[in-house]
Amino acid sequence: MDTTAELLPESALREAVDLLVRLVEAAGALIIFVGAVWAFGRFLLTMVRGAGPDRRFNRIRLTLGRFLALGLEFQLAGDVLRTAVAPSFTEIGQLAAIAAIRTALNFFLSREIAAERAEIERERRKETDGSRAPAEPV
Repeated sequence: MDTTAELLPESALREAVDLLVRLVEAAGALIIFVGAVWAFGRFLLTMVRGAGPDRRFNRIRLTLGRFLALGLEFQLAGDVLRTAVAPSFTEIGQLAAIAAIRTALNFFLSREIAAERAEIERERRKETDGSRAPAEPV
């Protein structure tokens, strides 16, 4: 039995992985694009309605941040897939740098999302505490 026979030729594997990488990265880009369009639409609605922008802007930013974080996760997944087919040390270094940058962006974005979420929760508590104030005697 010939043990040197390849289950899948390396060129076919590289092409398959390249296709998967493109699909995953396209999904990430699409998620980011959809989030940006959604946020812009909500921003326009908020401006047209003239509602209190501070709280609404925080919610818009929070949701946009979630879209960005998810999109970056897909981009990072594409980077991981790219390393699956025995790249050169130069390619590994480039991918490591890109992955580090995307991971750092995602880390700081996650911190920003947590801060926005905490701010919204504080505002919500202020509103509910203010509405529970005892009524003045008549």
